[in-house]
Amino acid sequence: MKRTFLALLASGLLSLSGRAAEIVVDDSYSPGERFARNHKKHPEIRWPALSFEAGQQIAFERPYKQVAGGRDLHLDIFHATQAHKNNQAIVLVHGGGWRSGNKSHFYPLANLLAQRGYTVVAVEYRLSTQAPYPAGLIDINDAISWLKANSERLQIDPDRIAIGGGSSGGHMAALAGFAGDFAGYHSSQAPHSGVNAIIDLDGVLDFTTPLALKFENKKQAKSAAALWLGGTYEQIPAIWREASPASYVGEHSPPTLIISSGQLRFTAGRQAVQATLDQHNIPHQYIELDETLHTFWLFEPYLSQTAQWIDTFLQRVRKQGDMQ
Repeated sequence: MKRTFLALLASGLLSLSGRAAEIVVDDSYSPGERFARNHKKHPEIRWPALSFEAGQQIAFERPYKQVAGGRDLHLDIFHATQAHKNNQAIVLVHGGGWRSGNKSHFYPLANLLAQRGYTVVAVEYRLSTQAPYPAGLIDINDAISWLKANSERLQIDPDRIAIGGGSSGGHMAALAGFAGDFAGYHSSQAPHSGVNAIIDLDGVLDFTTPLALKFENKKQAKSAAALWLGGTYEQIPAIWREASPASYVGEHSPPTLIISSGQLRFTAGRQAVQATLDQHNIPHQYIELDETLHTFWLFEPYLSQTAQWIDTFLQRVRKQGDMQ
């Protein structure tokens, strides 16, 4: 049964056709939807206001790869301000339950970090409505490889690229960062995409813990994780383990910053990850807010605090790296 454009718009599902193959877009998750849902319970949240410094440059919609059907995937580059430039890049992966969201959601955070000297890249990747797991992970790693290949032109250090994200994007950032050597997340053209730090904003770290399964698998076939992974935990437990960042933590893992909203379901598996990082003397930090809204990084006052915490952590990583 065909649905009208207005019906699709009302449901948050749009089917876009053009030169490339048909793309299904779920636009139900957005900062506006998050604000409407949370501002009464959290009256402290405010919309961010972006301000720009003289000479600041932003490059939008730069293609970094082409996927099936002739579709280009893009990234947006917030170039570091020259006054504070430090040659460290940060890739930011948006959230939205692996099926929704947009790289533009990270513009306010990218802007603040660029003004602190970082080259920040907001990346587009294929969502579960467009391609199943692990396509999005492959896209993210290809974006990192593209940055490394263009590091001289972008004036970044190819060995100083961090990856961060929020919610499902935080999970994907941690998975890409910890599973740097896992061939299943790399294309043949870009077999390696190591990062020097991970920033996880409320992203699940182990799908297989009781806490994660209680929420991520609770609707079973209708769960966002199951839709992305291709089945419920009961159907494909090995894939749920494979897609858990905690499965890959070891002696060569990057330094890791985890920031929690205080809703502990969203960082399920954190304790095991931290224990392994401790075992191998890998720098890490855990910051827990007082049970605020899940997508805290989208709004003030948490947006500016998040930028400060990321900056402080990456400065620590840089100093320790310089001492080695």
